[in-house]
Amino acid sequence: MAPENCYNDNMKDLSNLRKIIHVDMDAFYASVEQRDDPSLLAKPVVVGGKPNSRGVVCAASYEARKFGIHSAMPMAEAFRRCPQAIFLPVNALKYQEVSLQIRRIFVTYTPIVEPLSLDEAFLDVSGSTSLFGPADTIALTIKQRIQQELNLTASVGVASNKFLAKLASDLKKPDGFVVVQPDSVQEFLDPLSVERLWGVGKKTAEQLHKINVKTVKDLRYLEMSYLTQLFGVMGSQLYQLAQGIDDRPVECDRMVKSIGRETTFATDISDQDVLEAVLLELAVDVGWSLRKKGFRGKTITMKVRYDDFRTMSHSYTLSLATDLDDVIYKEACNLLKKVSLKQPLRLIGLTLHNLTDKVEGQLSLFAEPQKDKETLTKVIDLLKEKYGEKSITRARLL
Repeated sequence: MAPENCYNDNMKDLSNLRKIIHVDMDAFYASVEQRDDPSLLAKPVVVGGKPNSRGVVCAASYEARKFGIHSAMPMAEAFRRCPQAIFLPVNALKYQEVSLQIRRIFVTYTPIVEPLSLDEAFLDVSGSTSLFGPADTIALTIKQRIQQELNLTASVGVASNKFLAKLASDLKKPDGFVVVQPDSVQEFLDPLSVERLWGVGKKTAEQLHKINVKTVKDLRYLEMSYLTQLFGVMGSQLYQLAQGIDDRPVECDRMVKSIGRETTFATDISDQDVLEAVLLELAVDVGWSLRKKGFRGKTITMKVRYDDFRTMSHSYTLSLATDLDDVIYKEACNLLKKVSLKQPLRLIGLTLHNLTDKVEGQLSLFAEPQKDKETLTKVIDLLKEKYGEKSITRARLL
């Protein structure tokens, strides 16, 4: 890696401080497809489905991004912007396998790995330098191994905390490699726009611009009390980030925060019976995922998106956490009653939050029926595991 790809040419070891690496794969899904089909190289590739589908873009190659295509954009809009692009379906199993291969490279150098998604992770290599050399050397080796062994590029940032490492990896994408030295933190941060700070969205940025704060340096000179007065708790967080302070640890066994599923309809739907059938399918899918991962959820959230792209959500918190399809479905149907169907829906989703891996006690009045449901669910799960997930299904879903 040439020195100009690094923020500081003198890549000293980050001694006496934590040594954090952030690895972010470049246009991951699209890059995997281009790697596996050389005819796609140097061409605009969009992963997400057919251009006339109701889905959204999951990934776009850098060639496609030149046309303004980005993740979460409707596929129809991506096609409008670049009709000559190559549109591909999502191959989740392939991307998961490649992600595991990348993870195996990570754990060669440290067991402290915090995956954020299939294509992104934090690594704490503070305890690895005596074996593998300075943090920047480890980071560069990881980057080179991903290129040599998997024929993919990653952007990598190295710093003394997660916030700085994440910023560093984003700075020179694609194929970037940036090291932030402890004595260069403010030199690194000050020129950046405030939009690069975590938590600064469009509205917050507008508020900051109104008080003539456009860069991190501008923000750094404000008093914490003043920022807290403007933004509440977030004001103190912004003050800390502007100083490059972030004490969060790299959590290698980070708790799953939610499990959910959603579907985009081929044709907009306003029929309540049809929507309830879709909710049943989602509830069965979410319940199955919860049980496989050993979790129960307490808060059920239903998301809907109308044909004009307005998005709304409704939630309900149970008295006891559950992983049972029937319980999830019943509450989902109750939530659906709160949704106006005067306009048809293009998307509906179901998510369980407030997850726990502990079994809570049941009220005695419902103990037997609950136990029967759990026993039946276990039998169904065993059949799915043995004969496949589609081997048994509910009559309403046929």
